[in-house]
Amino acid sequence: MSGAAGGRSKRPKSNQDWWPNKLNLEILDQNARDVGPMEDDFDYAEEFQKLDLEAVKSDLEELMTSSQDWWPADYGHYGPLFIRMAWHSAGTYRTADGRGGAAGGRQRFAPINSWPDNANLDKARRLLLPIKQKYGQKISWADLMILAGNVAIESMGFKTFGYAGGREDAFEEDKAVNWGPEDEMETQERFDEPGEIEEGLGASVMGLIYVNPEGPDGNPDPEASAKNIRQTFDRMAMNDKETAALIAGGHTFGKVHGADDPEENLGPEPEAAPIEQQGLGWQNKNGNSKGGEMITSGIEGPWTQSPTEWDMGYINNLLDYEWEPEKGPGGAWQWAPKSEELKNSVPDAHDPDEKQTPMMLTTDIALKRDPDYREIMETFQENPMEFGMNFAKAWYKLTHRDMGPPERFLGPEVPDEEMIWQDPLPDADYDLIGDEEIAELKAEILDSDLSVSQLVKTAWASASTYRDSDKRGGANGARLRLEPQKNWEVNEPEQLETVLGTLENIQAEFNDSRSDGTQVSLADLIVLGGNAAVEQAAADAGYDVEIPFEPGRVDAGPEQTDAASFEALKPKVDGARNYIQDDITRPAEEVLVDNADLLNLTASELTALIGGMRSIGANYGDTDLGVFTDEPGTLTNDFFVNLLDMGTEWEPASDSEHVYKGLDRDTGEVKWEATRIDLIFGSNDRLRAISEVYGSADAEEKLVHDFVDTWSKVMKLDRFDLE
Repeated sequence: MSGAAGGRSKRPKSNQDWWPNKLNLEILDQNARDVGPMEDDFDYAEEFQKLDLEAVKSDLEELMTSSQDWWPADYGHYGPLFIRMAWHSAGTYRTADGRGGAAGGRQRFAPINSWPDNANLDKARRLLLPIKQKYGQKISWADLMILAGNVAIESMGFKTFGYAGGREDAFEEDKAVNWGPEDEMETQERFDEPGEIEEGLGASVMGLIYVNPEGPDGNPDPEASAKNIRQTFDRMAMNDKETAALIAGGHTFGKVHGADDPEENLGPEPEAAPIEQQGLGWQNKNGNSKGGEMITSGIEGPWTQSPTEWDMGYINNLLDYEWEPEKGPGGAWQWAPKSEELKNSVPDAHDPDEKQTPMMLTTDIALKRDPDYREIMETFQENPMEFGMNFAKAWYKLTHRDMGPPERFLGPEVPDEEMIWQDPLPDADYDLIGDEEIAELKAEILDSDLSVSQLVKTAWASASTYRDSDKRGGANGARLRLEPQKNWEVNEPEQLETVLGTLENIQAEFNDSRSDGTQVSLADLIVLGGNAAVEQAAADAGYDVEIPFEPGRVDAGPEQTDAASFEALKPKVDGARNYIQDDITRPAEEVLVDNADLLNLTASELTALIGGMRSIGANYGDTDLGVFTDEPGTLTNDFFVNLLDMGTEWEPASDSEHVYKGLDRDTGEVKWEATRIDLIFGSNDRLRAISEVYGSADAEEKLVHDFVDTWSKVMKLDRFDLE
């Protein structure tokens, strides 16, 4: 019997199969449940702090040179394999949405575990399994993979910049990530125009971490390859010097494997492998994966004469010799030295009686042909210490970029130095406000000329920049008052300047009046103003609520803010403020759900949030879009009641693809106007089911409390200091 169990070969169709354009809310379900086996009170940070890090490192170092017959180590050292594993774990990170990266240890799950670029990294993780089992929950797979990369580098003679733990493991793939439009691996349909990768994506090729090592489309064109390299590394927040240091440092170690053509000689990837292989893929069809028979990329050979030592061999070979393209034994384009001097100058990875010749990838030659990269490489060659420092810091950035602010970093090897890419914050050198001062400040804010809508919009603008994907953004730091955020269109710069000016005056008067060392930051005051306004809106609807407030936010300065990197946080769609940028390329409701996922919201929380914000009237430009109430500024459930009213029929407006008119069925008169973001809560079956709960006669109080809970959650998403 062939096929699936029982002879059935066809899986049941899902709703997404039947209706592929149906709004996918499953990405929010990830935020609503815990799919892992840990207890509710499991605290990974506490467990990691119990870890004997030196003992783990000692075990890892012993593993590096303990070659196993089932997967023997090149040159008797697994270091290069573990560096590649750590790099490819972290290298999926992209600045556009903060997704990817080492957090979660998601290299263990599809599709990443089966990307062609990760061929045979399943073996690296199996080699690590005994160490993971030994230390159990004290170290996550996510942390262990990066630590293994660090120890690998150190075991081959290089001093790393530091290491931090704190990455919790995920137990499923991230369903929110868009890896690209392709239907097949190692194809590229993501270029809006030649050399310009589709916005939001990081890599240039499906299934590869960055770019095709043979060159674009498999053509050995170093100049075109340099353009792809620069764009892909820029999309993971690396500049030219960091990019050159990473490539040169990484390729100082190890070799690539292309003893034969992988398409002809390797079995299926882990996700397609037969059950008896137990999650291992890429089995050599001739049954021999030992020694020189290893096949991974189809490119074959080492870069340097000492593949398990930190030295200048890579840079010297690249710059001091001429190289020419050739097809290697695996059928892929690679570059061979023209000089006889390098021929047979490297020991074989497994046979002591054999010698090999160094090779280069097209992506390596790109660093020599591109004038800017070449200048950097020549500087590194002249100054090995500068090369080493740049690689150390770039490697640290690569492997820690998605961890967020430094207070989340754990362990004895966390560097004292804070980098600008960590969005550092100053220490509070004053006493924090208490309950009495909080009440005083809330009253003063509400007595100002600022409206409920203005206060709510400002607090939301500050806090909603948070991204749970890479723990960036949020209200802490009050970067709303700095470039670039203060001039984002969605933040209505002129109105924002007025609000911030009023709050700054309140802050100055309060701080100047205190002689006891108590002060309030603008970051705290922005959130406090939003809380006070929400409480006022609830009171006007007849509900007495108090939003919990924890002071302690501080105000960052321009010197602590990498303004260019914050541009990635600028929203193209902000559902809460009913803002939709004209040039979006996806339906607004899809972006709404994507943004809600970055805020770690569930479908129910998103629904309560939108309904509450509409009743408050906190729209971009103070429009009436979606404000289905005669009492804007009052926290009611009118949005849901009127959205579900069958006395209204909807039709597209003629002047905007995002706007709709709600017509009275009897008179034909326009009663309401709305965007796609509003109407999706009546159109999508799941969102409508939640909306029907909030739209019931007895559910207004429930909406108020659910909105307050969601609002409070968003205001505190970046308060890692409270954890």
